[in-house]
Amino acid sequence: MSGHGIHVHGAHDHALEHEAHKGGLAQQIAIFTAVLATVGAIVSFFGGDTQNKALLYKNEAVLKRAEASDQWNFYQAKSMKQNLAELAASIAADPAKAEAYRKEAQRYAGEKKEIEKQARALEAEALQFSAKSQHALHPHHLLSISMTLLQIAIALASVTVLTQKRWLLVGAGASAFAGAVLGIVAWL
Repeated sequence: MSGHGIHVHGAHDHALEHEAHKGGLAQQIAIFTAVLATVGAIVSFFGGDTQNKALLYKNEAVLKRAEASDQWNFYQAKSMKQNLAELAASIAADPAKAEAYRKEAQRYAGEKKEIEKQARALEAEALQFSAKSQHALHPHHLLSISMTLLQIAIALASVTVLTQKRWLLVGAGASAFAGAVLGIVAWL
């Protein structure tokens, strides 16, 4: 209350100013939650990055499988042509035509070997990309648990401010520590 150049503070005003200057529980928890939110943002980024990498590798695996499937279809077409050429050679009355059909069947058999080789190589690449996808996604589970524990820590810290029960801060600290450790383990 102020009047005629005199300024008077109430007891409550004095207590609030004193608490603000010494850095009370609310200020400590505000800093604690800001740090947790920063760590959580980093964990969340790494979690999203692992998902993106896993999806990229899985997409490559699917593309390689499709390419392999195309090669196997091509292989089957060559097999059908080879079979038709062999049939034509066996029923041809003219020996020259029969020999031409046999040569054509041999050409198709040779082409099939190369196509089969390419198809098997594409299947192997698809398996490698699938394995990379699984490997990239592996840390995601730990990162999800880490983020959950960090969020629990932030919630407990907020409840600590509201209830003024300092023992809740111990739970928040334990949850934050466990979340940070899991995040580091997942990252390594």
